[in-house]
Amino acid sequence: MHQTNDGQGTPPPDAPDPDFAARHARYPEAQIRKILTDTRTIALVGASANPARPSWIVLKYLLDRGYAVSPVNPGLAGQDLLGRRVVASLAEVPEPIDMVEIFRNSAAAGPLVDEALALEPLPKVIWMQLGVRDDAAAAWAEARGLTVIMNRCPKIEYGRLSGEIGWTGVNSRILTAKKPVLAGRGVQRLTIAERGKRPE
Repeated sequence: MHQTNDGQGTPPPDAPDPDFAARHARYPEAQIRKILTDTRTIALVGASANPARPSWIVLKYLLDRGYAVSPVNPGLAGQDLLGRRVVASLAEVPEPIDMVEIFRNSAAAGPLVDEALALEPLPKVIWMQLGVRDDAAAAWAEARGLTVIMNRCPKIEYGRLSGEIGWTGVNSRILTAKKPVLAGRGVQRLTIAERGKRPE
């Protein structure tokens, strides 16, 4: 059962959205691009201090692309991770959250969505990492006006949309004649075109 802000146990609507499965089978490129363009603050739940773990790699990647990422992990709370203070819960993130990225298993997704829906202001996006899916939690979040992405990796999607992923020989499935936009100085990396104005 999912919780509302007033603590009352209110389940998702009984009548499922008939388009739900189709909307979450394949996300439009424009939707992913808009999310990654408009998002500024991210809470990454399940952040790891181990550089070999995917969550650490994604955290570093997003930080390097200019996002303000707050690592969330009760076991590491109070420590610094890649220059960012780790907090124990979403409620302890010190700034409004645009996107909650769930880097936990599917069983943990529902309670984390409940936690996100108790925030004020509400986040705009719930993003469940590759392999993570909870349709009931997603439907409940959408009923509250949030955008939900499931079973996708923001690092992979950013790399695909920017063209960066092509450097590793992966087909981005994007054809363009536009000159790629470099993000920042130092190590070469690309940015999503609409975000090209971000780096100084």
